[in-house]
Amino acid sequence: MMSVATLLVELLTEELPPKALPRLGAAFAAKIHEGLLGRGLVDGQEDDYRVYAAPRRLGVSVARVCAHAPSREISEKIMPVQVALDADGQPTMALLKKLQARGIDAAAVAGFERRMDGKAEALFHTRMEPGAVLDEVLADIVMEAVKALPIPKLMRWGCSEVQFVRPVHRLTMLHGPRVVPGRVLELESGRVTMGHRFMSRGELELATAEAYEPTLMAEGKVVPNFDERRADIECQLVEAARGQNASLGDYADLLDEVTALVEHPSVYVGEFETEFLSVPQECLILTMRANQKYFPLVDGGGKLLNRFLIVSNMRVADPSNIIAGNQRVVRPRLSDARFFLDQDHKHTLESRLPRLEAVVYHNKLGNQLERVARLERLARTIGGHLNADSDAAARAARLAKADLVTEMVGEFPELQGIMGRYYALHDGEGETIADAIASHYQPRFAGDVLPLGNVACAVALADKLDALVGFFGIGQLPTGDKDPFGLRRAALGVLRILMESPLPLDLSLLIDETAAGFAPGVLGSDDFKTALLDFMLERLKNLLRDAGHPVDAVDAVLALRPTRIASIPARLDAVGVFRALPEAEALAAANKRIVNILKKTDAQTGEPDVTLLQEVAEKALFHQVVEIAPLVRAHVANEDYTEALRALAGLRSAVDLFFDNVMVMADEPLTRQNRLALLTMLSGLMNRVADISRLSV
Repeated sequence: MMSVATLLVELLTEELPPKALPRLGAAFAAKIHEGLLGRGLVDGQEDDYRVYAAPRRLGVSVARVCAHAPSREISEKIMPVQVALDADGQPTMALLKKLQARGIDAAAVAGFERRMDGKAEALFHTRMEPGAVLDEVLADIVMEAVKALPIPKLMRWGCSEVQFVRPVHRLTMLHGPRVVPGRVLELESGRVTMGHRFMSRGELELATAEAYEPTLMAEGKVVPNFDERRADIECQLVEAARGQNASLGDYADLLDEVTALVEHPSVYVGEFETEFLSVPQECLILTMRANQKYFPLVDGGGKLLNRFLIVSNMRVADPSNIIAGNQRVVRPRLSDARFFLDQDHKHTLESRLPRLEAVVYHNKLGNQLERVARLERLARTIGGHLNADSDAAARAARLAKADLVTEMVGEFPELQGIMGRYYALHDGEGETIADAIASHYQPRFAGDVLPLGNVACAVALADKLDALVGFFGIGQLPTGDKDPFGLRRAALGVLRILMESPLPLDLSLLIDETAAGFAPGVLGSDDFKTALLDFMLERLKNLLRDAGHPVDAVDAVLALRPTRIASIPARLDAVGVFRALPEAEALAAANKRIVNILKKTDAQTGEPDVTLLQEVAEKALFHQVVEIAPLVRAHVANEDYTEALRALAGLRSAVDLFFDNVMVMADEPLTRQNRLALLTMLSGLMNRVADISRLSV
């Protein structure tokens, strides 16, 4: 028997859910490897294992697995010495009972080690624990991995009570050339697996664990490793597209899904009639990708061609039948898309609006037609703030949701907004309105493009703010990882539009204006507005940190709860310049000291009285603050935050002298109150750009 060898574990199943396959494969392999490591059975690198995930199998091979783990020394705490031994050093009844419960002979007490455990001395018992035996624990390890899989829904099959994501047919567990006995999911382990449904030579008997991959690939016609299969498909796709003088566009998501659908991939070129190209290409691309898992081809300008790539599970010398069959299948789908388009063109977007009354948005927030009225009003208001064409913004908002009741969007919800643009142009609405309709959902995801132009931004902001204010107003806040209404995405969209466009709008004012559009009694008390602003500033904090801004700089800027989001980048830049100044650390430390002093007093300080200033240092600080304040305020008003902080840096000497020579908490009440008032004035001036106390280490 080999003491150290490669271990193979494979579950042969019915077709696994394609979108979950990579995750299932990685989790299954990692959990088995973790179980082996935890039992001391791996004599190799901690990451030395190979993952197998194909449409009908999950597996893992782990190098240098021991048949028997070495024994290991275990030291366990028994109890504190003062409890375990009496005054004469003899075992107490408490100790004897503890030893009996653990099956330890009382005579072993003499060999116990006494050592400090925290602040008290304790007795420790050291023993040798036999190492795990692979044959005895492997089935349990595999079952633990099965139970830990991220399976959204289990199923049963036949008369069995066994549950798994799909029916399981075979279990293979090999350690080198030897079958490791065990039973998992009511299957006994063996050495026989199956290959491709049609191209395999039949049952495959594996000589050794190491022979798994070469046997499966050569005789079973299966590429078991997901990443290698994906790379093979991608290479074939790129080569085939190049042969057609075309490109693939965005294909990563579809590539992952197709990789999970095929075991022995081959790429072929299909085509369809050019007459279908009269349908908007987004419709054709979506139907080919979503329904048939084809890869559409586009030219250098991104225009759809009447050709597509098929990833077949069969590699044959003459693929003409495969290609012809796929071409027959795609035509009805493209015909459906053309039919939906023709039907939709019979009605304008405006004429569809009454049908939105039957579409419920939320039972507490009304239907989509009521929401459209709010969006129209809010987009007009925001457009006015931006000096944009308010009528165009209102019109785009009025029509933005009308495509929800079209045939095409009913079939392909992913096209909402996109089809609205095509239909608006068909109705003669003009490109500004059509583009705003198309982009009002943007940004849809992290890194997505933003709406272009103030009209489009006004509609996009109205859409997202209405959702945020509405759901916060009725108490439907995101919790944990649950966000059924996409409010985190909406918040990030608002923040990115305001900050990156950038737009000179006040977020707090936008929230107020959005809330005013709801019917009386729909939203709760105005307390939700504070919660919503907190929520959005927290999202902004994460957004800025992810963008690489220093954590303390982000905290310093957001501590002021700024609502002019467009000013945030300039504030951060100013903080970066400020902290490079030689005066920065001293001023940040002084400001932190001021904050701590002011926290300890609840007195209303008011304005400092110049007649109560006594020390030279406090008089100097007062006059310098009064002198510099107008300049700082002017810079802040002009959003020249860097110069504002540069001006504040000039206070360093006066601040240092003040703290070196002045007792703030003087015994005389008026003097103390006046000095606190001076510090309050100084703090208010120093923290107009950011709370610089947060920059102090």
